[in-house]
Amino acid sequence: MSYIVDRRLNAKNKSAVNRQRFLRRYRQHIKKAVGEAVTHRSITDIDKGEKISIPSKDISEPTFHHARGGVMENVLPGNKEFTAGDHIPRPPGGGGGGSGEGQASDSGEGMDEFVFQITQEEFLDFMFEDLELPNLVKRQLNGSDAFKTVRAGISNEGAPGRINIVRSLRSANARRIALTTGKRKKIKKLEAERDRLEAMDSALRDSAKIEALNEEIEHLKSVIKRIPWLDDFDLKYNLHAKVPIPKSKAVMFCLMDVSGSMNQATKDIAKRFFILLYLFLQRNYERTEVVFIRHHTSAKEVDEQDFFYSRETGGTIVSSALKLMKEIVEDRFPVGEWNIYGAQASDGDNWNDDSNTCYKVLTESIIPQCQYYSYIEITPRDHQALWEEYLNVKAQHPDAFAMEQIVSAADIYPVFRELFQKKES
Repeated sequence: MSYIVDRRLNAKNKSAVNRQRFLRRYRQHIKKAVGEAVTHRSITDIDKGEKISIPSKDISEPTFHHARGGVMENVLPGNKEFTAGDHIPRPPGGGGGGSGEGQASDSGEGMDEFVFQITQEEFLDFMFEDLELPNLVKRQLNGSDAFKTVRAGISNEGAPGRINIVRSLRSANARRIALTTGKRKKIKKLEAERDRLEAMDSALRDSAKIEALNEEIEHLKSVIKRIPWLDDFDLKYNLHAKVPIPKSKAVMFCLMDVSGSMNQATKDIAKRFFILLYLFLQRNYERTEVVFIRHHTSAKEVDEQDFFYSRETGGTIVSSALKLMKEIVEDRFPVGEWNIYGAQASDGDNWNDDSNTCYKVLTESIIPQCQYYSYIEITPRDHQALWEEYLNVKAQHPDAFAMEQIVSAADIYPVFRELFQKKES
């Protein structure tokens, strides 16, 4: 048996890095446990952390060992029960060692499942992984309080920390070239003339003229040396400007049926769905308003407390909630500045001919202004007129309208993920 020992010193926050590596490795187990926890928890505990169990067989580590080398021949004793190629069945009743569960045994050893705790933040990360608000558009808003700094060219003035060295050296080099090019050319001509005179015979050589040429050459070189290598007006600075950041402002309308046909179990399922939606919006989006609307024969905008805990009830006119949503959008949420979303939960019961009114309000007023509208029907029964009308809405607006059925609490989380699953771009 060979052993590999890591003797590197623990780096800062290494335990946090190891934890993230562990969460990535067992992501599928954790996501499954999170989905089951959401289904079985009470409404008040839906966002808490969770204990995750992983079967011991799934956390076994790979090992290295030396295999037997060479060519070997083995002679095995025969028996009366098996011949070559037979498959040996497992011992009945899980014999051969305990697994930490099942019936008691007087022999064998096993290991319990590995259990660890994930935090509330990690729980919510797994719960809302790969989810998004569909068709979200970034809009430029007046009075934005968020800015980012971008490059805005080059300036001749600025702070020393923003000096652009390359541009400054380039400017200095260009200035020196412009100021000295004429003098350097003149020096070359004078040197050529001097060399020509010095090459003549000593009888014909004009020593006075050569001396004058040397003096002029030295004078020109001294002038060039006095030109500064870097001057103040050579300095260039990076210019930065603040520009507003386009924000994704969204408003989610939560429409819940609280009529008499909605029994307590149905209302609890609707509340679970909207709590998931509320947590998702608050966690993933900074600028998201939530408008809560309860309705029976009439609709009313309420706060979060009344939406989830008020006991008011009555008959059923679904169009009252849709009309109120339309009025609120027109009054407070201009379509040019806001992404409009709607989520509606009902048991499908509606007053006589009101379902056709719902169809008209959705197709003529709400869906044209909405980025996305989702409807869930909470019922184990056959669908009624409202579902049929909403099918017509979905046929006309397949990208902006979605509808699903929930039969029991176990369907809430899968339906939620289906409605808000991130689409491939």
